[in-house]
Amino acid sequence: MVERQKVTTTSPSLVAGPADPQLLQITIGEALDEAVRRFGERSALVVPGQKVRWTWAELGARVDALATGLLALGLVPGDRLGIWAPNRAEWTLAQFATARTGIILVNINPAYRLSEVEYALNKVGCRALITADRYKTSDYVQMLRKLGRARLPKLEFMISLGSDRHDGFLGFDDLQEGSDTAQLAQIAATLHRDDPINIQFTSGTTGAPKGATLSHRNILNNGYFVGRQIGLGAEDRVCIPVPLYHCFGMVMGNLACLNHGAAMVYPSEGFDPLAVLETIQAERCTALYGVPTMFIAILNHPRFAEFDLSSLRTGIMAGSPCPERTMREVIERMHMSEVTIAYGMTETSPVSFQ
Repeated sequence: MVERQKVTTTSPSLVAGPADPQLLQITIGEALDEAVRRFGERSALVVPGQKVRWTWAELGARVDALATGLLALGLVPGDRLGIWAPNRAEWTLAQFATARTGIILVNINPAYRLSEVEYALNKVGCRALITADRYKTSDYVQMLRKLGRARLPKLEFMISLGSDRHDGFLGFDDLQEGSDTAQLAQIAATLHRDDPINIQFTSGTTGAPKGATLSHRNILNNGYFVGRQIGLGAEDRVCIPVPLYHCFGMVMGNLACLNHGAAMVYPSEGFDPLAVLETIQAERCTALYGVPTMFIAILNHPRFAEFDLSSLRTGIMAGSPCPERTMREVIERMHMSEVTIAYGMTETSPVSFQ
């Protein structure tokens, strides 16, 4: 008979960072209240393509109007609301309005095909979906009509961002006419920082996309510390060409800005190197985010030398291994002397190391 060896543990399997400063112990809605109080008249969101220039006070008011509109539909805390759209101001309104109400935001990749969006919506049981009319070669309205109610049995409300009226769809603008702030305040008082508030689909290594469920505390703190690491403050303007449906855009981008009062700047709906260059110069952005291929495309753009990028000082490169040569070029040619590299996983909210 073979004797089993006794397994002993000599040290915990744990990596611990510094305990100071302490983690934030608030909800995203409470963080938005704090941003409105501290930074009210400062720039919060700039989307040149939509002619959007909102202060934190304006953003807060629009978020509350959308939040009450969602509640007026009959949505309640814990319901899932999907968003299927490229980078637009409405994406950010939906992100903060769902956090205000305890509705769980489900990020849908704008590049998803018919079977993928069907899988994602049904997997998490989305009760409502905010969708662009179309993006690039995808006609979202027609795709949803092709799926029909029979293949999306839990989906009750489809909300269109477009100006056209579509049968079976509500208009996004109509939802921003909500006014029951008393109900909103009542619900906000019941929300907890450890409540789930966001589901992000990650491909992982095998099989169908997997939904990572994240809490207020998860993603709010990740945004806070990522922003702190690059020294974000209320004077900063962060150029965010990375997609909002991904944690890079909505957490490292939007929530980092929320926590530190910096302005969120979206150069275009999808990545366009020329739009990035134009936006950095026009808006005097101080930080830029991107995956390595984005930075390479910007550096290699034939009109690169025409633009004044001297306002830049920092940013984040992440998403895949960052070549040393590219990092050196970003530092030297784009003035980003304080640029950082971030690494993590969607399941860890996402950044683990920076």
